Amino acid sequence: MTLVVVALLVAGVLVGGPWLLRQAGVDETALPWGPDCTVLVDGERVGLDREEAMASTTAATRRADGGEAAVPDGVPPGAVTALVDGPADEPGPVLTCGSGSEDELDEEEMGESGLTPRAETLVEEMTEVHGELSLGGYAPGGISEGHGEDSTHYRGLAVDVFFRPVDEENRRAGWLLAQWLVAHAERLEVSVVIFDDRIWSTRFAAAGWRPYTSADPSNDILQHRDHVHVDVRRGT
Repeated sequence: MTLVVVALLVAGVLVGGPWLLRQAGVDETALPWGPDCTVLVDGERVGLDREEAMASTTAATRRADGGEAAVPDGVPPGAVTALVDGPADEPGPVLTCGSGSEDELDEEEMGESGLTPRAETLVEEMTEVHGELSLGGYAPGGISEGHGEDSTHYRGLAVDVFFRPVDEENRRAGWLLAQWLVAHAERLEVSVVIFDDRIWSTRFAAAGWRPYTSADPSNDILQHRDHVHVDVRRGT
């Protein structure tokens, strides 16, 4: 009898788990047996593996800039369009990934640029794909003020990418970058992405994009509405 009850419970989770998570506002990537990433296409979550997510977000960026970008092999129809257009009601995320890198890394020293080598690589990759960006949050020799106590900016681990003023066009552009960072988080050793009242982190990646609340929710800067904040992993 006990085995029957356990079997029924497991079956209920397998069948109803995704629905229950959606009702709770949690992405399906919270399931340990779910896909690497998901993208919202016409109101339905579509699974992507990591390579498909990276290719889709890169193609979406190029298409949004007016370039040619075919749908990558294996990517479901509508995924790239969904990333370019975003949600129908307002700018926001349509893609999330359920994990980041778990490789053991050595801690890096800050370089002359004010960033660690991992953060420098991140900036190079971002600008190669997204073109000229309005960057901040670091300076040659490092910075020691202008951010919260013990900020990752002070250790050369964080970069801010500004999208000003805060309007619909810039919010959609910011979400293109934020989702690209999440899709490439494993490869680029990204640990945290914050934008437009939302946060994604490697540590809690299974929860998808979570609400983000600063000490002053009315402040566009503190709420990261005018910039995408990204951390790379510190290492040990």
